[in-house]
Amino acid sequence: MLKIPLLAAALIAVLLPAACSRLPGGAPASEEILKSASDADADFALYAVNRAFLPTVVHWPPTGKQEQLGWIGASRGPKTQLIQAGDRLSMQIWDSNDNSLLTSGGQKTVQLQDMRVSANGSVFLPYVGNVNVNGLTPDLAREKLQKELEKIVPSAQLQLDMSEGRNNSVDLVSGVIRPGTYPMPDRNYSVMGLIAAGGGIAAGLNNPQIRLMRGGRIYGTSVDSLLNSPAKDTLLRGGDRVFVEEDERYFLSFGATGTEDLHIFTKDEVSAMDALSISGGFQDGKADPKGLLILREYPTSAVAPGMRGPRQTRVVFTLDLTTADGLFSARNFQVNPGDLVMATESPINDALTISNLIGNFFGVFSRAGL
Repeated sequence: MLKIPLLAAALIAVLLPAACSRLPGGAPASEEILKSASDADADFALYAVNRAFLPTVVHWPPTGKQEQLGWIGASRGPKTQLIQAGDRLSMQIWDSNDNSLLTSGGQKTVQLQDMRVSANGSVFLPYVGNVNVNGLTPDLAREKLQKELEKIVPSAQLQLDMSEGRNNSVDLVSGVIRPGTYPMPDRNYSVMGLIAAGGGIAAGLNNPQIRLMRGGRIYGTSVDSLLNSPAKDTLLRGGDRVFVEEDERYFLSFGATGTEDLHIFTKDEVSAMDALSISGGFQDGKADPKGLLILREYPTSAVAPGMRGPRQTRVVFTLDLTTADGLFSARNFQVNPGDLVMATESPINDALTISNLIGNFFGVFSRAGL
């Protein structure tokens, strides 16, 4: 009958040292990471994120992948088109004279289809020769061709239709349902109009980004920003190339979060609370809500004399989500691309583990009738 007390004493003797140190687990405890922060030779700086600290960190240099792409503001253009080299003109000419140069007996009209505007901007008209129509609207080009034609056929009347060529078209390259080359119906054709013509943004893109290639430069903004700011719906020019791509920025989650993974930014600005939600939140019964850590590495220039920045290039930010200030601060603290968001494990898990082991131990022997 003395077997149980003796075995219990032996078990407690084995587990007591474990109570004074960490048991192996799936995530570290915050004290394991932060215990060396106060050392004189610590190679990282520690900052508690709270209401008082937020105005300071907002002035520190950015980190991670930061695309500094400009964008062209919106403006209004004429709702007409200008004829450019490569456009195609179709003409229908009426002439009621019986002895017309253009028509034969009984014929009153003649069709001139798909006449390509040459590189110098001219188009060939029978019995007239080359007529320069470059930079003219279709209406002005029709009047000019009509006047040239009247010199040889006074009674002739001309109708003109235009099909846009390469210099009056834009390319919608990717990220939409129907990519392709789209003619510009007029000079008031905007980026949103082009995306609508392409069937809209393709599904499954996280925080899609719009890129505009023009004249050897790339301009960029997010679809969300464009939708919420009509002043960014810039006008297109012939030859522009537009493509939509997923946001390339990401952060990492680790520890007692719902998922340990690489996560693409789902919007332009991701807060610490957003990042926690994206990564699946805390693991119930395992994570320490007082120990949400964000690890970030700054460039060497950030700690140069005269710079507003951290004390070290390696920085650990701590957030306590058990207080109102911590919760509000987590909603206002911005995660940077490349940050590591870590949910630490609660130390109480070790005590629970030891308690469960002792309980299971006694249960086994009770069932055995000892």
